Amino acid sequence: MRGRLVLIALLLAINLILLFRLVWSDQGVFAYLELKERYDALNRKVEAVDAESLDLSQEIRKLKSDRGYQEKVVRERMNFVKKDELLYIFPDENAKPGGEGADE
Repeated sequence: MRGRLVLIALLLAINLILLFRLVWSDQGVFAYLELKERYDALNRKVEAVDAESLDLSQEIRKLKSDRGYQEKVVRERMNFVKKDELLYIFPDENAKPGGEGADE
């Protein structure tokens, strides 16, 4: 009977140690959950980068092949004008006005 009690105590101690390692060790449940969260975050970043890459490749294709799109982009981004055209550039609404009181 005493041998059985010692065996049960030993098995209980081993189970407690294994339970502790399962939950709180470097390879335990909490570490797994943290790694799973990081994995999901990285997957979301990869999907976002893939979508951006697809958009950029489509824009590159347009810039290489579509003459009208090329002209539109050059006019919008670089403020180019055709012959006999005038370009009006208005200040941004968020920009600080120059002149008196600009230091404030």
